[in-house]
Amino acid sequence: MTARTAAGERMALVDAGDVLEWGVPQLRDLPWRRERDPWRILVAEVMLQQTQVARVIPKWEAFLDEFPDPAACARAPLGDVLRRWQGLGYPRRARNLHAAAGVVVSRHGGTMPDRLDELLALPGVGPYTARAVLAFAFERDVGVVDTNIARILARASGQRLTPKRAQATADELVPFGLGWVWNQVLMDLGATLCRPAPKCAACPLARRCAWRSAGCPDPDPAVGSAGVSTAQPRFEGSDRQARGKVLAALGTGPQDATGFDERILDGLVADGLVAVTDGVATLPA
Repeated sequence: MTARTAAGERMALVDAGDVLEWGVPQLRDLPWRRERDPWRILVAEVMLQQTQVARVIPKWEAFLDEFPDPAACARAPLGDVLRRWQGLGYPRRARNLHAAAGVVVSRHGGTMPDRLDELLALPGVGPYTARAVLAFAFERDVGVVDTNIARILARASGQRLTPKRAQATADELVPFGLGWVWNQVLMDLGATLCRPAPKCAACPLARRCAWRSAGCPDPDPAVGSAGVSTAQPRFEGSDRQARGKVLAALGTGPQDATGFDERILDGLVADGLVAVTDGVATLPA
């Protein structure tokens, strides 16, 4: 018996009806859940990486007001995209999104692709983001494995899961024709109940969860499983904070490069996020 089959058999005990009955009436009302436009879904998914929903909502709306489609984003200078990204952090995501928009225009005529291999070929788009676009924009029956869903899969199966096993298990669980709602409900389940400190009593999977049935022993199988993120390093005083301050300053206009920490500035230049010409630092044109 393969590891994939073993995990699948354990997870086959999950009753999709119980999960959907619990989750559908209380789906979180998030603006991108009212969308099926793949560009708008892509922007949301990129913004949501390592960023809280409450911070993303106003940024997502403002970004799409300025860049409503891939062509608009691709036409704009990267500096304009970075200015609109201010406050979200991890600016490489903005650079990759701008590059992805360029590829959509140059290779796909400005229309977002709907094939997994073509989505994975876009800059900055990995397995999770590609499948999220397929599930949430095109309503395909694919499993989406983010931090929350990976935690559920590991605990319900009672074992740590490699990326391959986690993805295979997630795909096996999708009820036919319900890829959109199934993945949304699982995300909400992980975000509200199957937390790092779980609330098992209210969980629709409680009776079938292998980890809970065993008494929730240490180690938690979710820890170290594919897709389950670790705590982020402290932001205050970090390079991330310093880089953000430089980009925020340059968002107001060109600055004397000597006014910034040389190491931080050099890193931003190497990442293609800042340009320095004749001692003057700017956002890239």
